[in-house]
Amino acid sequence: MAKKRDTVTYDLKDGHKIIYRGTTNDPKAREEEHLAAGKKFTKLAVTSRKMTEESAKAKESKALKIYRKDHGGKNPKYNKDTDG
Repeated sequence: MAKKRDTVTYDLKDGHKIIYRGTTNDPKAREEEHLAAGKKFTKLAVTSRKMTEESAKAKESKALKIYRKDHGGKNPKYNKDTDG
């Protein structure tokens, strides 16, 4: 049986600045969760097509690695660990 392709990667942005990178199968609900948690952002931008959860998590981890390379080893503001 084929794995379900229902998960996307996304960035939370404050203006043009990425402040969080993540994965979800429901962007609208995830946006509401971030707002309820008190995160301050201007946009949730979906950054991938729908894929399996495993593929989305791998893409997120790679994107965070690139972000850290470009930002002195630091994660986006709200990411807590190195793989999302």
